[in-house]
Amino acid sequence: MDFAYDARTEELRARLLAFMDEYVYPAEQTAHEQRARLASPWDTPQVVEDLKAEARRQGLWNLFLPDAEHGAGLTNLQYAPLAEITGRSPQLAPTATNCAAPDTGNMEVLAQFADEAQRKQWLEPLLAGEIRSAFAMTEPDVASSDATNITTHIEREGDEYVVTGRKWYISGAMNPDCKIFIVMGKTDPDGADIRRQQSMVLVPRDTPGVTVNRAMQVFGYEDHYHGGHAEVTFDHARVPVSNLIGEEGGGFAIAQARLGPGRIHHCMRLIGMAERAIELMCRRAVSREAFGKALAQQGVVHNWIADARVTVEQLRLLVLKTAWLMDTVGNRGAHTEIQAIKIATPRAVVDIIDRAIQLHGAGGVSQDFPLAELYAGARTLMIADGPDEVHQRSLARREIKRYL
Repeated sequence: MDFAYDARTEELRARLLAFMDEYVYPAEQTAHEQRARLASPWDTPQVVEDLKAEARRQGLWNLFLPDAEHGAGLTNLQYAPLAEITGRSPQLAPTATNCAAPDTGNMEVLAQFADEAQRKQWLEPLLAGEIRSAFAMTEPDVASSDATNITTHIEREGDEYVVTGRKWYISGAMNPDCKIFIVMGKTDPDGADIRRQQSMVLVPRDTPGVTVNRAMQVFGYEDHYHGGHAEVTFDHARVPVSNLIGEEGGGFAIAQARLGPGRIHHCMRLIGMAERAIELMCRRAVSREAFGKALAQQGVVHNWIADARVTVEQLRLLVLKTAWLMDTVGNRGAHTEIQAIKIATPRAVVDIIDRAIQLHGAGGVSQDFPLAELYAGARTLMIADGPDEVHQRSLARREIKRYL
């Protein structure tokens, strides 16, 4: 593994850093002000559309997708430092570059598993940033950390599938531009192979029987920039059989293919969030005095900043190694490392952001700094895409198996 970024990555990093400085950071406050004046908080502020247009003009668009036909054609290792940069402004930069979850994972699913008609109808407008999408998997009535528990039914009746179930924390579903759900449910609930019971179908938002009930809060935030996290009911929602993605019984495998890249993307952005927190911590430390000297002269502050820098450098190397393995031996070959970064990164970044909040005092938990929202986002990722404990269980089993 080469520790130096290649020429294309360096060139894109330079352009993306300049885009962040010139357009994204100045737009953060503007976006808040514009959103406060919108008829609905779920509508998109004009400045976000302006950022998308500028990012596309500069070629900073669909950077996440390794498929050169549809995306930038970057490897995971090339994309990693770019995702880190966008993570410094997680509310704006991923959306501005069309690299925001859950659309990224949904576009990957459509690019890999959808047929030509499905890709034309849904992938193309997603790639163009014309619509948004949601991935409906998690359910409130079962432990969804075990995907085999899912109870949503997808029953075939003639030339249609009938979808019945209740989902929640369906990211992006509150956004009025969200036009399509990828729904995971059971087509064969009594099947002998519990990993072949599930399938995925495309359900347009305007399908009769689909109701977006409410926005779920995350530590009190409704996460408007992300399109919210909705509770959605599917009450005998009917879609054509042609809306099946892949084959019946392939839902579990598709979910695993989707979540692998999704987990590493989250970890890449988390490192950017940590870097933003360190920057804010240092700026605060040199600008405030307490007990007759600058905070930057307090020994405990030295310890916080030093520990944060060491932790971020360690995490970055582990994430880059994981990206390299995904490129060279595939997601299955990088399974242990994907689980390792999913365990280590959110946990460590939460601690770094927490120290930054502490250094900012009351300001740290206020709306005047991004730290409280960064904390909520990082802490949530200890649950999202599989709780830490699930990954620890699997990783430990793989380690122990070597000695049996």
